[in-house]
Amino acid sequence: MKLKYKDKNSSDKKDTELSRLKLELKKQEKTAQDFKNKFLRALADYQNYEKRVIQEKDALKQNANRGLLERILPILDDLEKAEIFIKDPGLKLIFDKLKQVLKDEEVEEILLAGKEFDPHFAEAIEVVEGKEDNKIVEVLRKCYKFKGKILRVAQVRVSKKTEEPISKSATNSNN
Repeated sequence: MKLKYKDKNSSDKKDTELSRLKLELKKQEKTAQDFKNKFLRALADYQNYEKRVIQEKDALKQNANRGLLERILPILDDLEKAEIFIKDPGLKLIFDKLKQVLKDEEVEEILLAGKEFDPHFAEAIEVVEGKEDNKIVEVLRKCYKFKGKILRVAQVRVSKKTEEPISKSATNSNN
């Protein structure tokens, strides 16, 4: 029977080689993980960039629409005034179509008559005497909002509470 002689040097070489390979594997795994993390970050950056481009494009479109709508509102005002004096079904049809287009574009009228004056929604053109203080008594030009933001403020007449005149009997009793 032959005994195999185990060479200690060869065993140490194999252990050293194994250790070196394990170390190399860990290094390569770390490198792969680093590349994966960089890729995921780059992907997230790109997705955020795409979202930002879409938002900027929408904002640009909305601003362009806003400018056009601001130019259309005086025409709407004129048609509304004309409808009061000219009873023409064609005029009414055009007026109604224009109002529908504005509604479809999310342009809404803000009703202010009889409400408390708020400078965010209206510009006071005139102050008149009234029973209540700081109430809108007449809307001269309507207020509109577009997609939740004020498109145009109203022009209004606002009331200022009148002081009650002191009666003669009240002044005589004080003397």
